[in-house]
Amino acid sequence: MAAKYTSFLLSSGCAALAMAAALALGSCSGSGSKWQVKGHIEGASDTTAVVLEGHNQGYWYTIDTIRPSKSGDFKYAHDAQEFPDIYRLRVGESSLYFPIDSIETVSVEASLPDLGRNHSLSGSAQAETLAQVDSLLNASQARLGLQGLLADADVKRQLGQLILKDPSGIVAYYIVSKSIDGRPLFNPAAKIDNRYIGAVANAFNERRPNDPRTNYLTGLFMANRQRKLPASVEAKTIGAFDIKLFDPDGKEQSLLDISAGGKVVLLSFTSYAAEWSPAFNVELNRLYSKYKDRGFEIYQVSTDTNDYIWKQAARNLPWVTVINNLATGGENLRNYNVTVVPTTFVINRQGELVERVLSVEDLDRAVSAHL
Repeated sequence: MAAKYTSFLLSSGCAALAMAAALALGSCSGSGSKWQVKGHIEGASDTTAVVLEGHNQGYWYTIDTIRPSKSGDFKYAHDAQEFPDIYRLRVGESSLYFPIDSIETVSVEASLPDLGRNHSLSGSAQAETLAQVDSLLNASQARLGLQGLLADADVKRQLGQLILKDPSGIVAYYIVSKSIDGRPLFNPAAKIDNRYIGAVANAFNERRPNDPRTNYLTGLFMANRQRKLPASVEAKTIGAFDIKLFDPDGKEQSLLDISAGGKVVLLSFTSYAAEWSPAFNVELNRLYSKYKDRGFEIYQVSTDTNDYIWKQAARNLPWVTVINNLATGGENLRNYNVTVVPTTFVINRQGELVERVLSVEDLDRAVSAHL
């Protein structure tokens, strides 16, 4: 099986498009600059479906299916995108990830049945570094298990060195955005980890100011920075991005309009179709009942693709519920770097994004601190 630590990464401009547009961009035909991925998969043949995927709407979507030759060789071209990004090749439940910066050719050598643990990348410095990252994590997981990997100080040190070698690269973003069993590999609430996130955020601000990830990285770092700063340093607050989506009654609900009323808002990205959703909403309801009379509101964004499931669940909830489905597009999820659900943020009475809450156990503390 594929390693469980692999995170869902934020997509760039192309991946923010609706599914139909994304599929169209995945075609091998057409003019213009292209990048390529090619190589050999031991154990694959012309009957093997190698799925090329990008990321959108909080999940991976299919760009195209590649059919290798009888010997397992393959080659694929894709239109170049505005920003660097991470893609993946999947066979069954096993996936390998590769970066694309511009119009380079990435070469893959892999073997079945587990692409994630048995592959190498070449063709660009970023590809080789990403392969090194996954190799380090695979080795640590094999030695210590998933939870041991989270506490592996030696691996974190090596990953930190890779980040600082190229903090504005897509692989640096890949590292600081990676989750392990639902927990961040680089925890922004930890002082040392957040310094690495800050280094990436600073590099993106300087070299990639228009990249969709830049605002998110800056906000994540500032929301978790140490509060005691030198007198000469002025910390800028990060305002929340507006979200305008429709509730079950067809009324448009603006996140910033609700926040502008002087309320503390819990912004919750979720999926009502998920098995954990009822238990998660029970905890939100406890929080809502406890603090609603003190100027607290919940703005919950469903990422479900089935409107019927969303409406049936949303009508029974006392807070603001809206849906961000395929037709809506990926801008809202991209702005908040929603790579997995549930993802939760706290917005204070001044409309500032002050914290990304990493666990259910921290919700009460995070909300009550700003009431």
